[in-house]
Amino acid sequence: MTRTLLVVGHGMVGHRLVEQLRALDTERTWRVVVVGEEHHPAYDRVGLSSYLEGKSKSDLTLVGADFLSDPRTDLFLGCPVVSVDRTARSVETAHGERIFYDALVLATGSRPFVPPVRGHDLPGCFTYRTFDDLDDLRAAASPGRPGVVVGGGLLGLEAANALRLLGMRPHVVETAPHLMPAQLDAGAARVLHRRVAELGLRVHCATATASIEAGADGAVRAVTLSDGTVLEADVVVFAAGVRPRDELADAAGLERGERGGFVVDDLCRTADGRVWAVGECACVRGRCHGLVAPGYRMADSVARQLTGRTPEPFDGTDTSTALKLLGVRIATFGATRYDHGQTLEAVFAEDTDRYAKILLRQDSGDLLGGILAGDTGSWTALRSLVGRRPPADLERLLLP
Repeated sequence: MTRTLLVVGHGMVGHRLVEQLRALDTERTWRVVVVGEEHHPAYDRVGLSSYLEGKSKSDLTLVGADFLSDPRTDLFLGCPVVSVDRTARSVETAHGERIFYDALVLATGSRPFVPPVRGHDLPGCFTYRTFDDLDDLRAAASPGRPGVVVGGGLLGLEAANALRLLGMRPHVVETAPHLMPAQLDAGAARVLHRRVAELGLRVHCATATASIEAGADGAVRAVTLSDGTVLEADVVVFAAGVRPRDELADAAGLERGERGGFVVDDLCRTADGRVWAVGECACVRGRCHGLVAPGYRMADSVARQLTGRTPEPFDGTDTSTALKLLGVRIATFGATRYDHGQTLEAVFAEDTDRYAKILLRQDSGDLLGGILAGDTGSWTALRSLVGRRPPADLERLLLP
């Protein structure tokens, strides 16, 4: 008997779930209905900046012809879900349609956080999340003019590079003492900062956006920082983090985490055995994860559950990631936070070109994790050593 899986959200993680299910459902027991809020099918949001470098929307799509032609899969775009009735096992869309399900996966993602500073809603203020955001930003950009990006994390640096690609002179404002504070320590951030400066990005750390000022035309003219600095700006891009899209929780009677997100267990299940949540909207052990890799692991786990296979629980402890940002290779693996009295910290290289730091368990000497920046060793090889005593030639692995 065919059952219906309803996936609410067609971002990268929601699409990964459907693709994994299609691959694993060899008995063809599931019909899949995907409902997306955006008018575009799933696309590579991680590579969104390349859209401003000349790639088209179709270049970035994750959806192949086999997906669109699969008779077992229905995709509805521009169709937000407004309520969930768990008793009737159905959802209602903004268009008044009711869709019934046997299993429901919430993959609603997140929304950009816009600090409630004065002037945040002026013409010339943008977020950096979707194709539509970049289209609006492209239309407003004036080559040679200054722009300000609020947020010095991964998304903020992508946004600043986008302004640079549009010919503008970007400033980056970050409240933490250094760039990418969620992933990097100060040493690794210095390697990144050097590259950022070479590209002409101006960085203002350890300060915040106090207000956004309007010009005579009512649009953005300048940004005032909390340290008193005033930055001239034609555009302001907010990239100061995200918040989980969990608006459906109340009507559905589902628990929210303290900081938002649908509360789920290590198998991404809510308190309702027919409802899962994956990706940025899922709160696992009190935390939501804003990177795509954890979301993919959640999606893979749920796909295995739905097809009767043994899943791998997601406990959120492995936050390993590897990426190339503004030409700089950055990676973290295992634990990256120093625990006084239980860990030892060793820095093998600390300069403006490359940086490698590892954490060791104090009692056993086992490798707990580390941070890499610049021209360092293989992230995959180093990650495989976590939980074991490192080899004698570890330094050569870190700095080949």
